[in-house]
Amino acid sequence: MYSPLAAPSLSPKAHNSDLFDQSALSTLAQRLVEAARRAGADAADAIAVRGVSQGVEVRDGRVEESERSEGDDVGLRVLVGRRQAVVSTNDVGGDGVARLAERAVAMARVAPEDKYVGLADASLLAREFADLDLLDPGVPATAELERRALEAEAAAVAVKGVTKSGGASASTGIGGMVLVTSTGFHGSYLRSSQGISVTAISGEGTAMERDYDFTSAPHSADLASPESVGRTAGERTVARANPRKVETCKVPVVFDPRVSGSLIGHLVGAINGASIARKTSFLKDRLGQQLFAKNIRIIDDPLRRRGLRSQPFDAEGVRVKELAIIDGGILTSWLLDCATARELGMVTTGHAHRGVSSSPSPGAYNLHLEAGEHSPAELISDIRQGFYVTDLIGSGVNGVTGDYSRGASGFWIENGKITYPVSEVTIAGHLLDIFKSLMPANDLEFRYGVNAPTLRIEGLTLGGR
Repeated sequence: MYSPLAAPSLSPKAHNSDLFDQSALSTLAQRLVEAARRAGADAADAIAVRGVSQGVEVRDGRVEESERSEGDDVGLRVLVGRRQAVVSTNDVGGDGVARLAERAVAMARVAPEDKYVGLADASLLAREFADLDLLDPGVPATAELERRALEAEAAAVAVKGVTKSGGASASTGIGGMVLVTSTGFHGSYLRSSQGISVTAISGEGTAMERDYDFTSAPHSADLASPESVGRTAGERTVARANPRKVETCKVPVVFDPRVSGSLIGHLVGAINGASIARKTSFLKDRLGQQLFAKNIRIIDDPLRRRGLRSQPFDAEGVRVKELAIIDGGILTSWLLDCATARELGMVTTGHAHRGVSSSPSPGAYNLHLEAGEHSPAELISDIRQGFYVTDLIGSGVNGVTGDYSRGASGFWIENGKITYPVSEVTIAGHLLDIFKSLMPANDLEFRYGVNAPTLRIEGLTLGGR
């Protein structure tokens, strides 16, 4: 387990700073919607997005780079009948609000008709907003970020066998959104972010290996310590030294937790409402069918406290809730925004996401696959020969056919034990077969936006020498 890092002491008036005050953005978004209606829009919504970030990078005990950026951007979506246009800007001074609204309406009038566009039905809008504790009131100073990065790097290079640093970084940021619609919705939220990462290198020349570790969370107190991040990066790097090649074979493959979530990502991409509406998903006819073993549940939870992707409403103002997209192994739902839901004759699931220059589209929040009953050691104990994956390379997954093929590195499993490092192999199969044979261990931790325990998959093809 990682030891927590205590949050640094900061200004006692941080909560009252301009950084956390979204009132001006709220007023701006409201003005944009009103201006759009005056310009002739039948309906409109506006989002205002705040982004503030600061980061430092260090190498060999010295600060190499320190950057800070901040800015507010706004986007306006207008509808004239079934025609839609989206415009965005970061400058609405003077009469900019009226001009932006007029330009958006003019664009909408010449846009092609789309019978599925439109704002969310008023009955679906969020009326109450859960306190998700997403904002850390303490914004770490540059000196604190430097300390975190330098400590992480020092811990990495202190591991025996590490020959040099690949660099370390620490970052902090604030992001948030205001959404106002002509149907009466008005909501906002802010989320802070903190992160530490480090890369270590072992060996020399063509025998060099590298690996990494990182930690991220909305609150400083939830970060792993810099020392533990650096030590883990160093230990992973040393373990990769002198990798071997293996022969092409068909074996059980076990996914380490830092890569096992990628399999959930492939599932979620295939059940995205946009892919289903376009009929470009290998799961397009699988709703309500058994895809996994009966003990498998995969959850999307936008309301997890301090979650990396939590938010109290979606990008159309629709209320959000926890959703078991796989329950008892059965595919229960697509991920839908309002437009894809209308196209499919369904109701939005509250999964709309949006940037200032785009219309809403479906996407996930905090995903996790529930833990199983057996430990990782028990999961591999009966494997005579197999492969334990710690890194995946490339994106050779076909969302239309479900064919799966990715470069990988990791460790060979022999007689139930992890033995020597392996590199330059390819693992291949079909996602339906992968889902069907998937077995989870009991080591689920919530560290990423997509979380899964150690996973065992039967009968994948390992392409070696």
